Amino acid sequence: MEKFTVYTGKSVPLMNDNIDTDQLIPKQFLKAIDKKGFGKNLLFEWRYLNDDYDENPDFIFNKPEYRNATILISGDNFGSGSSREHAAWALEDYGFRCVIAGSFSDIHYNNELKNGMLPIVQPLDVREKLASLPAGEEITIDLPNQLIKSSVGEFPFDIDHEWKRKLVEGLDDIGITLQYEGLIAAYEKQRPAYWQ
Repeated sequence: MEKFTVYTGKSVPLMNDNIDTDQLIPKQFLKAIDKKGFGKNLLFEWRYLNDDYDENPDFIFNKPEYRNATILISGDNFGSGSSREHAAWALEDYGFRCVIAGSFSDIHYNNELKNGMLPIVQPLDVREKLASLPAGEEITIDLPNQLIKSSVGEFPFDIDHEWKRKLVEGLDDIGITLQYEGLIAAYEKQRPAYWQ
């Protein structure tokens, strides 16, 4: 998993409340089990006019000044609905490293963390300030110091200590297991070989 320490990127505001996982990645795109390729279908029904991927010119993601955004500013109850991890895969594959919302579904919040993204909870007044930034202006997310830094202010955020450690060190579940590779190998050596 890629480390998340201090990250600077452009943001895009999508301040809708209750963006659920079926909106993030509709059910017809859940057939694949590889984490890649979901980004083009993120918010499919909002981004496109039809099944031929003709872009909706009124949707903010399709506006040229927001195409390279990697920080999403959103509303309350982000990622509600079904527990599909594909929603986090779609956000990450699209290019988002951080989602700043008023609140998150518990399962989706954890799915973002497990996939190396940083979900941040902020009150409405902070999100409105960040959403008002001109397109293309960068925001810095300083995870070690738990600060959002921008031209409209610096804003602290909370995160569980263990999740913070995993993101800063770039450790997913497999990476954590591999930290004990020597101990696992030693244990396997001393076990009787019943299968021989």
